Amino acid sequence: MGQIVSAFGSVFSDGNSLLVGLLVFLAAGTLAFSIMAVARVRGSVKRRTSRLMEDDKRKSTRSLRHSSMKAVTHLLEYTTKHYAATEDDNMKVLRGRLVQAGIYDTRGVAMFFVVRTGLAIGVAVALFLVLPIIRPNSGSFFWLMVIAGGIAGYVAPSMYIDRRIAARKLEHGSGFPDFMDLLVVCADSGLSMEAALERVGRELGESYPSLCANIHITNLEIRAGRNLKEALERFAERLALDEARAFATLINQSIDLGSSITDALRVYSDDMRHKRLSRAEEKAYALPAKLAVPMMVCIFPVLFVVILLPVFVKLSVGGYF
Repeated sequence: MGQIVSAFGSVFSDGNSLLVGLLVFLAAGTLAFSIMAVARVRGSVKRRTSRLMEDDKRKSTRSLRHSSMKAVTHLLEYTTKHYAATEDDNMKVLRGRLVQAGIYDTRGVAMFFVVRTGLAIGVAVALFLVLPIIRPNSGSFFWLMVIAGGIAGYVAPSMYIDRRIAARKLEHGSGFPDFMDLLVVCADSGLSMEAALERVGRELGESYPSLCANIHITNLEIRAGRNLKEALERFAERLALDEARAFATLINQSIDLGSSITDALRVYSDDMRHKRLSRAEEKAYALPAKLAVPMMVCIFPVLFVVILLPVFVKLSVGGYF
């Protein structure tokens, strides 16, 4: 017992050793409590986050938006499977028109029929509900407007596709001569047709994005294993231009006959440049005839009033009338 008391007395008698021991104990305890607090906070945050995510997922699955999107997705999948198995001429023509309009989605045909049916029914129902409020006693005019609204909703998607095709054909027609000129330059520099198409597609990206997209699709088809002839024919079908069809025929004939593709491209590029100049001259020559009607309707009546009004005023003041 005396030895123990003497040992504790020697320890407590040394003040520096006691202070160092207390500091080490406090540091170790603080570190342990900090680690435990951080682990506890992180665990609670993870549990709360997982609970919130489960609640959001449960709410989203129960929401009307999620249900409607799921129903539309199932409807599109069913319609796509139904029309994918149909290979008649009408479906082929519709797929070609959608590609020419720039709609490359595999569900394009299904979306077209779904939108057309929805618009026809929606417009007819909207007119059926709104017309009695606007004109209560419309009679046969009411049913005529409902039928006309349904027909308009049914025809509207086709008209939209036609407008997109016309706009893209205008862009393709404007950019095709530039495409031919750049293709001739690439061919003169020694590039192959595949490399020239890829280079020209990069150069025309900002000016003619639709034409560039079709060139890129042609390059992808060639890389996938399709031969150059078929790729150019499909390229001409997507552009829906007579110039593109003539270009595809020219390249195919040059390949079959073994003639120089560069010379053929140069001759065809000159022909395209002359055609562009001829179209510009035709528009310039047709401008006076187009301006005749606006001048007769808008300008000539004003000139007649300005010239004849003072004479009419003088005759009226002089008592001639």
